[in-house]
Amino acid sequence: MFTPITSGIVNMYVCGPTVYNYIHIGNARSAIAFDTIRRYFEYKGYHVNYVSNFTDVDDKMIKAAKEANTTVPAIADRFIDAFMTDTTALNIEPATKHPRATENIKEIIAFIQDLVAKGYAYEAEGDVYYRARKFEGYGKLSHQNIDDLEVGASQHVDAEEVNRKEDPVDFALWKGAKADEISWPSPWGEGRPGWHIECSVMSTKYLGDTFDIHGGGQDLTFPHHENEIAQSEAKTGQTFANYWLHNGFVTVGDDNEKMSKSLGNFVTVHDILKTVDPQVLRFFMSTTQYRRPIQYTQDNLTDAQNNLKHLQTAYNNLTYRLKDAEAGSDPKIEQEIRQIEADFVDSMDDDFNVQNGIAQVYELAKLANVYAERPVVFKTSVAFILKTLTELVNVFGIVFKEESLNDEGIQALIDERLKARQDRNFERSDEIREQLKAQGIILEDTPQGTRWHRDEKGTL
Repeated sequence: MFTPITSGIVNMYVCGPTVYNYIHIGNARSAIAFDTIRRYFEYKGYHVNYVSNFTDVDDKMIKAAKEANTTVPAIADRFIDAFMTDTTALNIEPATKHPRATENIKEIIAFIQDLVAKGYAYEAEGDVYYRARKFEGYGKLSHQNIDDLEVGASQHVDAEEVNRKEDPVDFALWKGAKADEISWPSPWGEGRPGWHIECSVMSTKYLGDTFDIHGGGQDLTFPHHENEIAQSEAKTGQTFANYWLHNGFVTVGDDNEKMSKSLGNFVTVHDILKTVDPQVLRFFMSTTQYRRPIQYTQDNLTDAQNNLKHLQTAYNNLTYRLKDAEAGSDPKIEQEIRQIEADFVDSMDDDFNVQNGIAQVYELAKLANVYAERPVVFKTSVAFILKTLTELVNVFGIVFKEESLNDEGIQALIDERLKARQDRNFERSDEIREQLKAQGIILEDTPQGTRWHRDEKGTL
């Protein structure tokens, strides 16, 4: 059971991307998973302080800048803009704060100085390293014994660096500048932050020494999050984060291959959104429980598209009945809605079990369709179903599309078709249907009249 530090408030930090390229579907999965969790907290009435960083200086950034014959800040600005464009398309809410490592150099240096003063860090030829063995409990998050860790566990090690360290498992807090690299002055000479230190600094700066939730990809559990804990708790003497959430990996294709450039299956969101409806991609990823792996395939996208269309159709069917709904309400129907919503909450409260949660949304859609077919419906009940359905799908980042029923040209043709059918002029009736179909307008004849919607076939 989740218990926040401050009643009614959730303080949440999620590790963001290194901005040297467009985000790939693995990055998108993490962003969508934690945005869905954030939305659920907001649905329950919490105020969420959501902080997610940009790593805008590290080895990958420097390499990308050199290859593009430009600067690290220019690369960062370009791909931060691309990140915001892609995540906006996926209806991911902007973070309360999106701090950048380079905006916090002063705070990073002060943090490292504190660790040096406490004996948890040491300088070596312009680098500063953290004494991992000095921190009691190192490895507690990833359940690893420090004596069993391999040399190079920090993932940023070369032979020269190993020789500078007191212990192979120590990791870099500050890296001395090499020739022609971006750098800042520090007590240890020109240099730049190590990867791990930035998140310790920015999370505690904006959320306090102890905050509610820290999230990120499964691959960050060790060493990144393990090192964040060691750094932060050594400095503050307090628990760093009360809850740790790690999202599962994304595999590509029917063979469940791990995504990599070498295998030729590396997929960026920038490219995906050229052919895939962002709502479909969002729905596909947000309806898998965050800890579970996701298999990115065309078939799975198609399934998501079809399920999303079923929800949209249910919403459209009931919206259409508002025009002839009678005043009043149906208490039995409204009680069924409340039960479905209660079951939804029970599912989501169980470690954000979105698979069971979306199953309740499908139940609500089924109820909406059945109610829409009744000869008599009541306005209050129709509005209640629509409101609940809208609120629940919003947790998954989905916004229903409103049909443009006021298009006079289309309505005029529909009226003409109705007249033709009444006159038993079926040739003209069929001709109008085909004419509208050619314009992407699909007609549905219902007991309440003819409805229409735009055909979105071919758009995943």
